[in-house]
Amino acid sequence: MTKLPLTSSAVITSVTVTLLSVIIFLSSPPTHALGSGSTLAVAYDSLTVCGLVASQPTQRIVCNRRGQILAVEPNISYSSIAAGTNSLCGIRSGGYAFLCWNTVDANFITAPKRIYFNTTVLLQQLTIGDTQICATTTTTNSVICWRGDMNMFPMPAGDPGLVSLTSGIGFTCGITSNNNNISYNVGSVRCWGVNNGTSSLVETEFGNMGMMNIVAGGSHVCGLNATGILVCGGDNSFGQCNVPTNSAYEFGESLALGERHSCAIRVANNSVVCWGGVGEFSSNGTDGVQFQVIVASSNFTCGLTLANFSVICWGPGWVSGNSNDGSNSSGELGLPQVLPGPCVQSSCSDCGIYPDSSSLCSGSGNICNPCTNKILINNSPAPPFPLGPSPSPSASRSKALTGGLLAFAIIGSVGGFAGICTVIYCLWTGDCFGKKKIHNSVQPRINRAGSNGGAASNSPPSRSSTIRRQCSRVMRRQRSGTSSKHADRAEEFSLYELAAATNNFALENKIGAGSFGVVYRGKLADGREVAIKRGETGTKKKKFQEKESAFDSELAFLSRLHHKHLVRLVGYCEERDERLLVYEYMKNGALYDHLHSKNNVEKSYSVVNSWKMRIKIALDAARGIEYLHNYAVPSIIHRDIKSSNILLDANWTARVSDFGLSLMGPESDHDYRPMKAAGTVGYIDPEYYGLNVLTAKSDVYGLGVVLLELLTGKRAIFKDGEDGGSPVSFVDFAVPVIMAGELVKILDTRVGTPELNEAEAVELVAYTAMHCVHLEGKERPTISDIVANLERALAHCEDSHGSISSGTISMVSE
Repeated sequence: MTKLPLTSSAVITSVTVTLLSVIIFLSSPPTHALGSGSTLAVAYDSLTVCGLVASQPTQRIVCNRRGQILAVEPNISYSSIAAGTNSLCGIRSGGYAFLCWNTVDANFITAPKRIYFNTTVLLQQLTIGDTQICATTTTTNSVICWRGDMNMFPMPAGDPGLVSLTSGIGFTCGITSNNNNISYNVGSVRCWGVNNGTSSLVETEFGNMGMMNIVAGGSHVCGLNATGILVCGGDNSFGQCNVPTNSAYEFGESLALGERHSCAIRVANNSVVCWGGVGEFSSNGTDGVQFQVIVASSNFTCGLTLANFSVICWGPGWVSGNSNDGSNSSGELGLPQVLPGPCVQSSCSDCGIYPDSSSLCSGSGNICNPCTNKILINNSPAPPFPLGPSPSPSASRSKALTGGLLAFAIIGSVGGFAGICTVIYCLWTGDCFGKKKIHNSVQPRINRAGSNGGAASNSPPSRSSTIRRQCSRVMRRQRSGTSSKHADRAEEFSLYELAAATNNFALENKIGAGSFGVVYRGKLADGREVAIKRGETGTKKKKFQEKESAFDSELAFLSRLHHKHLVRLVGYCEERDERLLVYEYMKNGALYDHLHSKNNVEKSYSVVNSWKMRIKIALDAARGIEYLHNYAVPSIIHRDIKSSNILLDANWTARVSDFGLSLMGPESDHDYRPMKAAGTVGYIDPEYYGLNVLTAKSDVYGLGVVLLELLTGKRAIFKDGEDGGSPVSFVDFAVPVIMAGELVKILDTRVGTPELNEAEAVELVAYTAMHCVHLEGKERPTISDIVANLERALAHCEDSHGSISSGTISMVSE
C-alpha cells in the first residue's frame, strides 16, 4: 500500500465533484491522538491510561497506572483530558481552567498544578506534545501555548484561528478557521514548532486541501478531507501513512496515531483498523469488538468499547509493560465506565444527542453525536472551506464560515457560563461532591493568640455569619458518622488511643500550642511518633464553637493538601466535646524557638545559625505557601504565616503548619472581605487588619516578617530599651535600615559576618523582605517572585565555604 498523494489532480477533481455536498462544521470535532484532547488519554512513558468517568454527578478523572486504579484529585468535573510523554492535563468543565499532573511522580494523583485560570477567556481543544501544551480560545480559536521555549515554538503567524488542534513530537498543527493569514486558505493545515522538518513536510503534503479534522502522531498527521476521504502526510518510515483504500466517510473522526502506526474506526461496524509499524500494531486481538473512541501512545493503542464503555489496550508497548505471559491478548483495564464524549450544556441540535446521554452525564449536560459523518445534499449553502487550491475564499464562503463561528462562539459562551455557574453552585452547597463544603462556615471566630499575642475583632457576629454557622451545624448533624466527613487519607483515632500515646496528656509531653489547643508529643501503638493537638476542654459555648471551627478548618484543608513543605495530617479524633488532630512529628520543632527561645538564644553552634540554612528554611516555607496560592484547587490563603507556624523535620526541612485560620482564596484576582480580620500581632497584614481587605498578598506580608526574623534574630514585636521598653514593630525598625544600605548593623550576630557570596545572598533576601512588607498589597511581590529570589540567594550560598557541612542534614531544596 502506498501513501496517498495529497496534492494529486485526482484528489482535487474528486473534491470539485462534491460541491453539492455540505458538511456541517460549526465546531471542531474532538481529536483522539498522541497528545490530543478527548475523554480518554494515555501518558505513555508511565503506561498510564486515564478517562473521564461516566454516569456520575462529577465527570472526574480515573487512571490505570501499570495495573493500579487511581482516582485523580481534585474530584471535580472536566470537559476533556490530554496526555503526553509523562504528563496528564485536563480542562475543567466550563473551560475556565486547566490542571496538570506529572504521571511519573509516585504520588502524582495528589499533586495537581493549576496552569491556567480565567473566567473570561475560556479554553477548548487541549493538546499535548513532548514539550508543549496548547489550547484554543472558545470565541476566536486563537492558540495559547505553555511550556517549552516560546522563541523556538512560535505561534501561528497572523493568528489564523485554528480548529482540530493536535500535537506530535516537537510540533503542533491545526486547521485554519479564518483568513487573517493570506498565506493559508481557510481549511488548510497549519503546523509549527521546534520540529520544523515535520511541520514543513506536513504543510507541503496537505497543501491547501480543505480538511475537516486532523490528528497528529509522532511525526505524521492524518485526517478526513472535505470529501470524507482519510488521508495522511508526514514521515512514512514505517508505513504509518499508507492508508488503506477507503471511500468517503468509511472511517469516522476517531483516529489514533503513535510514532510508527495509525489506527481508525470504521463507521459501518465500529471496528478498528491499524496500519504501519511493520505489522506490530495489528488489531487482530480486537476482532469482534466495537469501539467508540481510540487513542494512541507512542507504541500501543487503547480504545473505549461500545458495549460497556470499558477500556482495552493492545500493541507491543502495552504487552511488554503490562502482560505477564507476553501474549498479544487484550483485556479490560478495570476502569469505571468512561464517557464516549464530553458532557456539554447544549441541545445538540446540529447532529443529535448521543444515546443514553442524560444517564451518562448524570443529568449535567448532553453528549453530542459527531458531525463529521453527517452530509446534507443541498445546493444553497456553500462549503465551509475551499475545496481546492483557490487563492482565497469567496464572499459566500466567508459569510457561511462567519455564521458558523458566531454560532460556535454563542454556544461556547453559554456552555462556559453554565459550567461556571454549576461549579459555583457546587462549591457553595457541597451537594455535587457529596462532601462538606469548605467555606466561611469553618472560619474560626477567635481572638488569635500566638507567641506574640493576638489581633482580631470583637464585634458581635453579623446575621450572615450566624446563618453560616447554623448551616455548618446542620451539615454536621447530617453526617452519618465522622469518617464520611473527611478524606480517606486521615485516620480516625479513639480518644483512648491518643490518651495512651501521650501518657494521658501529661505535662511533660506538651510541646506547644496551636490555633485551637495544646500540642503534645505522642507515640502511637504501632511506634509512630506524632504531634497531637487537643482542643481546649472548656465548657463555654463560645469556646466550643471556636474549637469546632478551627478543628473543621484544619481537617478540611489538610486532608486534601499534600506537599513536602506542608505539615502532613495523620488523623483526627472527634468524640463528644473532644476535638483532636494528629500530625507527623516535627523533630526539630518550630523556627520561632530556634530564633527566640531562651534555651537557644545563646547557642551560637545551632544548626539554624548558618546563612545557607536560614535561606533554605525561608525557601522551603515559601514553596509551601506557593503551593497553597498557585497549585491548590481552589487556592488557599493561610492567614497566619509566622515563625512559630514554620516547623522543622528531622532533616531540617521547613514545613508550614496550623491551618486553623485558613480560607479558600477567591477564584479571581480580586480581593474579598471575610467576616473578621484574624492573625498574629506583628505578622498580620496592616491592609487586611485596617481595611479588612484579604488577598494572597496578606500571606506575603507575614512571610516578609519571617524573612526579617531570619536575618536579624529579632522578634516581630520587641521592646526597645532606649524607648523605655515600649513595644516596637520590627518592620518599622528594620525597613529604614535596609533602605539606608546599613543592613550589616542589624544582622544576627550569632550567625556571623556573611562571606562574599553569602553577603550577596543575604542582601537579596533583605530587599525581598522589604518589598514583602510594603503597606499596600499591590506593591508586594507574588509568592512565585519570592521563591525565584530565594532560589537565587541559595544558589549564591552554594559557593560559600561557611556553609553547613553536616552530612546528616538534607540540603535538597526541591
